[in-house]
Amino acid sequence: MTFPSVLIAAFVLFAGVASPLYATGQAAASTSAVPVAINPLYTMPPASLTAEQAASMQQQLLDWPQLARYRDDNAQLPAPAPGAARVVFFGDSITDAWGRAEGTRFFPGKPYVNRGISGQTTAQMLLRFRQDVIALRPAAVVVLAGTNDIAGNTGLATLPMIEDNFRSMTELAQANHIRVILASVLPVSDYPWHPGLQPADKVRALNAWIKAYASSRGATYLDYYGALANAQGGMDFRLASDGVHPTPEGYAIMAPLAQQAIERALANPRTGRSRQ
Repeated sequence: MTFPSVLIAAFVLFAGVASPLYATGQAAASTSAVPVAINPLYTMPPASLTAEQAASMQQQLLDWPQLARYRDDNAQLPAPAPGAARVVFFGDSITDAWGRAEGTRFFPGKPYVNRGISGQTTAQMLLRFRQDVIALRPAAVVVLAGTNDIAGNTGLATLPMIEDNFRSMTELAQANHIRVILASVLPVSDYPWHPGLQPADKVRALNAWIKAYASSRGATYLDYYGALANAQGGMDFRLASDGVHPTPEGYAIMAPLAQQAIERALANPRTGRSRQ
């Protein structure tokens, strides 16, 4: 068995989790369209793998938090210009596709940096928080995460586990005088790559906690959920054609909400303080 075959076999036998939403973060950045979802490993492993799928599995074994995705970009990013309030958008595929998927735009003219990686959970994001957020010296960070935890992308994640990761990211940011904006999880009534989880109630519960926690820490709460949710706790087709990832129309609703939250955070010195 070749080395790549060993890696793939190890992933199938021992990972016990779903593949990420999409092939790799690198694939997401290299195309204008959102990448094709990989068949998750909740049931039987696929009979054959594409080269892209094999590369994704190898990457997870060798670099689980995907630190390599933005390492070179971070090294080439200049320091923030004097007087410019850099903002890092930190998240999963919903952030990753913002401005990269066809028809979407990512805050033209603003000193904002996209550091989303498709498929990631809060556990993976926490491991790369210092490299992909703190080291970039932003004035603020917008954290949009949690839906992949609920989907089980990297294994079982209870709400307290997800909350702990939000706590850690918030504390790290505030200890480094970065103002924190915690976004609500987007509405979802089913995951195409793991159907039947009935996530709507978990999303509501997590959002209630995020809102209360943001208030307790002096952070800013960004409510995407209220503007996007339908009666079933999901998103209509025009806002998310697969029920999870926003269409250009969905991002058009999200963008002004994010901008308003950033302005509130930057105007409130309390959001940049570490609180005991």
